[in-house]
Amino acid sequence: MIVPMKKVSLIIRNSQKEEVLKKLRKLGIVHIEITEGSGERLNALQERVALLERTVFTIGKAKGKEQISVSVKEALSIADKISALDEEKKRYQAEKIQLNAELDRLKGWGDIDPRSLKTLKSKGYEISLYEMPKAEYGLLDESIKTVRVGTTKTAVRFMTVQSGKEYDESVLAPLEQYRFALPKLSGDEITKRIAELTARTDAVDETVAAYGSYIDSLKHAIKLTEKEIEFETYATGMTDEDLSTESRKNVGIAHFSGYIEAENLEKLKKAAEENAWGLVAEDPTEEDNIPTKLKNNKFVSLIYPLTDFLGTVPGYFEYDISGWFLAFILIFFGIIFGDGGYGLLICAVAGIPIIKSLTAKKKVSPAFLLIGLFGLSTVVWGTLTCTWFGLTPQQLPAWLKSLSVPVISNVYGDKIWYPFWTNGKAGLTTAQNLQILCFVLALIQLTVAHVKCAIRNRKSLKIIGDIGSAIELVGMFYLVLSFVVSSEVFSFGLVIGGIPVGTCAIVFVAVGFIASFIFANYEGSVVKSVLSSLTNIVSVLLGIFNLFSDIVSYIRLWAVGLAGAAISATVNGLAGPLLGHFMFAILAIVLLVFGHGLNMILNILSVIVHGIRLNTLEFSSHLGMSWSGYKFKPFEEKINT
Repeated sequence: MIVPMKKVSLIIRNSQKEEVLKKLRKLGIVHIEITEGSGERLNALQERVALLERTVFTIGKAKGKEQISVSVKEALSIADKISALDEEKKRYQAEKIQLNAELDRLKGWGDIDPRSLKTLKSKGYEISLYEMPKAEYGLLDESIKTVRVGTTKTAVRFMTVQSGKEYDESVLAPLEQYRFALPKLSGDEITKRIAELTARTDAVDETVAAYGSYIDSLKHAIKLTEKEIEFETYATGMTDEDLSTESRKNVGIAHFSGYIEAENLEKLKKAAEENAWGLVAEDPTEEDNIPTKLKNNKFVSLIYPLTDFLGTVPGYFEYDISGWFLAFILIFFGIIFGDGGYGLLICAVAGIPIIKSLTAKKKVSPAFLLIGLFGLSTVVWGTLTCTWFGLTPQQLPAWLKSLSVPVISNVYGDKIWYPFWTNGKAGLTTAQNLQILCFVLALIQLTVAHVKCAIRNRKSLKIIGDIGSAIELVGMFYLVLSFVVSSEVFSFGLVIGGIPVGTCAIVFVAVGFIASFIFANYEGSVVKSVLSSLTNIVSVLLGIFNLFSDIVSYIRLWAVGLAGAAISATVNGLAGPLLGHFMFAILAIVLLVFGHGLNMILNILSVIVHGIRLNTLEFSSHLGMSWSGYKFKPFEEKINT
């Protein structure tokens, strides 16, 4: 459930800001609404965090390093040293880039020694190097004597040698734009310098890596500094009011707002009374930006690692669908992965850390428990459909095949199932049965959404609109079966037990639409509700088609599961023949591991793209949810890990 909140406002003396914040932090029950602060100290703290984070990034993961605990002051000293080393390394790398570029520039000229050229100049010989296009080189005046050094497809490298007054400066003037700038170092010297810089860079890396033992202390220093930033933000972000008069100087108050769990309001009232704080408490309204705190039993709370990863938080006035989210994502996961063998691997991946935690008598991570549930769900689905590592039913033992459910089992993949009302004239394949199952899941999940809406609106005529939407959903479900699965089995003229099922489906859609049209926007006046629907008539009419597409959207579960099964079968088909030859057995094993591993990765992506989408889009849209909330985060001394 979403924990009920109270909006609170505190009024304190301006001079008591820090004292009050320390007491509130110790109390640890108020979510303060201030988001911005200012001041030099706040800027310095933010720079400190940036420095520490850069240091952690520079050191990287210190695998195998025994951690050493140090104070925040020592951690900052280490950060300064690492920062200096990092700057030193950047200088070395920048110089290496320049020197490598210089080597590339000198290619084709050989090992030019600038000192030798200077020596020749001191003896009266001026040597100049040039590089110019071939076409222009051919047009040079014959009076200019050149010595070719090299030629490429487009250019000519050459030099001129002057001694005494052999050439006038005016003669060589046209060549000035093509003059090749002499390097400061010879090629050999550049190569040696690059090697020296590489050695220095490696030495810096080794020095930095040696600080890996302090990485946990650096991370802890970041968290402590972030708590200081939080405190300073609240201290400098409060709204100040100057109450000074001619007789009373430097008198002022500060005030701020926040949110508190309703059950903790008495604790805050008691603290306010003891410390002479001004306190105003009221029920929040839809105009307020209220944080959300979810409270569920241990089993339902297993979904939190997934929702935290997705960053999805319901708004305070929305629904807590944690339980339904968990139930349906488990089903969707099993269908999308689809293979009981994969499920066993997932269970093994989750089981190892769970057993380790239990053995060490530590708390088991909810994330691993959730992964274990995903694995069990996949095993169950693989058992029901007789799908194990992409093997054919003929390759599986009889007892395993007997556990499957015939109408959706691969064992009976080619069999046609004839519903009783068709009298053997029209039937359904296993694939069609699986499609029907997906649409049934759609009907159940979307009906749950409208039932929840109806319960919330039970004291308003708006409930008629919610009931109408549910009735429309049932009728549309049959239309989907007719249009998508089989128009013969689910015909519009179908009559069962004297009930015209097809006709009823159309009537349900019409009646449900009318009820929704009239009452969906009801806010105390039926006329205003109808006018609101007429104002948005285009979107209202499109809603019929959206409902159809929402139900059809659930077929993605079957389609993605089918694609995964096809990949598994293909991998087995490629590797199977190789297993019969000793020479190729290792290649076959590599192919099986790679192929099935890649398939599992694709399935994980499919769960994120398709399985989660059905919960956060189709299901949520029928609930009217936008996931606009953010987490309740009380101001407390505890450091969040």
